[in-house]
Amino acid sequence: MSENINNNKEPLFSYKNKKLLSNPIGKDNPITIQVLGICSILAVTVQLKPSLVLAISVVAVMGLANVIISLLRNTIPQRIRIIVQLTVIASLVIIVDQVLKAYMYDVSRQLSIFVGLIITNCIIMGRLEGFALYNKAWPSFLDGIGNAAGYGAILLAVAAVRELFGAGTLMNVQIIPDIFYRIGYENNGLFILPPMALITVGVIIWIHRSRDKELIDAS
Repeated sequence: MSENINNNKEPLFSYKNKKLLSNPIGKDNPITIQVLGICSILAVTVQLKPSLVLAISVVAVMGLANVIISLLRNTIPQRIRIIVQLTVIASLVIIVDQVLKAYMYDVSRQLSIFVGLIITNCIIMGRLEGFALYNKAWPSFLDGIGNAAGYGAILLAVAAVRELFGAGTLMNVQIIPDIFYRIGYENNGLFILPPMALITVGVIIWIHRSRDKELIDAS
């Protein structure tokens, strides 16, 4: 079902608009509730820095894509709406990719094809199809930023856990003191393997859902 927000004469940051921004970061997180967009989590969360760059990239692409589709919503033929949405996303991703190559080349190489895979991120397509096509530009922008931020929050949480316990660092800065290593502590190589990304996401989903009584009752 489409989500239609009537924001006529509403303040820019009305209660409804604030909820569009805050709910996806919290109780309606697209990863913990809908289990969407986890493919990139398996690939880029070994280190925090590339995860942060990817999260920011998704925020930029999703926010702008929602606005563009919202502005075009009354002119897009129903039969080709998916093609138009993919074209908009792909164009924005190309711009982001070129900016990364120009200013953050090393990170761009680390992310490799995963920046391009933003095009197929089901969270972005879902919000374009379910929200931006039926709402005005401002609430669509907030919805896009909120959902992208919710995605990014989980991405960064998983990356922080994996880098900290897998390498003893965060953002390539050593966090675990040398004294720990001298008394026998060793980094856990399991954390840098893809299965640990799934395990960490699973634990985050379990914690999030266990705190929400409505989700427990629904399951």
